[in-house]
Amino acid sequence: MARASADPEALFSAALQGDRAATARLLSLIERGGEPGRVVGRLAYPKSGEGYTVGLTGAPGAGKSTLTSATIGHLRSLELEVAVLAIDPSSPFTGGAILGDRVRMQDHATDPGVFIRSMATRGHLGGLSLATPEAVRLLDALGRKWILVETVGVGQVEVEVAGKADTTVVVVNPGWGDSVQANKAGLMEIADVFVINKADRKGVEETRRDLEQMLDLSDLPHDAWRPTIVTTVANTGEGVSELWDVVLEHREYAESSGLLEERRRFRSSEELREIVANRLRERARQICTGDRWDEVTGEVTEQRLDPWSAADEMLAPVDA
Repeated sequence: MARASADPEALFSAALQGDRAATARLLSLIERGGEPGRVVGRLAYPKSGEGYTVGLTGAPGAGKSTLTSATIGHLRSLELEVAVLAIDPSSPFTGGAILGDRVRMQDHATDPGVFIRSMATRGHLGGLSLATPEAVRLLDALGRKWILVETVGVGQVEVEVAGKADTTVVVVNPGWGDSVQANKAGLMEIADVFVINKADRKGVEETRRDLEQMLDLSDLPHDAWRPTIVTTVANTGEGVSELWDVVLEHREYAESSGLLEERRRFRSSEELREIVANRLRERARQICTGDRWDEVTGEVTEQRLDPWSAADEMLAPVDA
């Protein structure tokens, strides 16, 4: 396997045969980006399209990782295989490192029906917005029908990543606080299912009413999916099967209404746009180096050439 470790095609062939180490190496290539990552994407694309992605997001401390672990357990009880991408844009994860309460997910690490990977931006030029869908596509191509994408927080990057799932689950706690702040985080816009986790605490009904009021004000079309509110106690597994039933209901609605096709078409368009933009940025970095760049920069600095004309000159080979 040592020689194959640098060869995406050999790795992909091994991963198709169930080699978990090869799958991990392929994901590392995707995270780093560059031409090897693009090769992985080209190999995976024709074999993808059957998997279904569920995003889980919510404020830190909401119990997302515990809920994810409980969901894994429920899926395995149904004899379903599952892959998990645990997303943290701020942490330089290496290998299979799991931080904080994600240690709970390691209970499933030796289960051949479960594949768990922590992901950070690493060196990918497109960041998580490109690395994540490429990783999801790879896992899909390798036969994982259910892919969970769990994010560590509710910043712009995390919400964006979770919102690209086929079904998005937003996890809150009783007494979750200022609903306006939740709107700022974009949670209302991406939620297909709300989970009030830690429902053995006080304030569950108040939180449910708060969510219902926010949904009432969201001006949903009459035939649109109204996000369902589910209560869970992830530590004990209470409510997890009910949550999964709602995920299946949403999938059925998304497939029958055309919503799933619409979302995937939009995601494909956005991914293509990001790939083009990142390739252009990469090309720009190449253009803005070398002797001619130094000469043109000097001419602009000495006011012998205006910056717009200088840019036209540098871009002339690209525009030709």
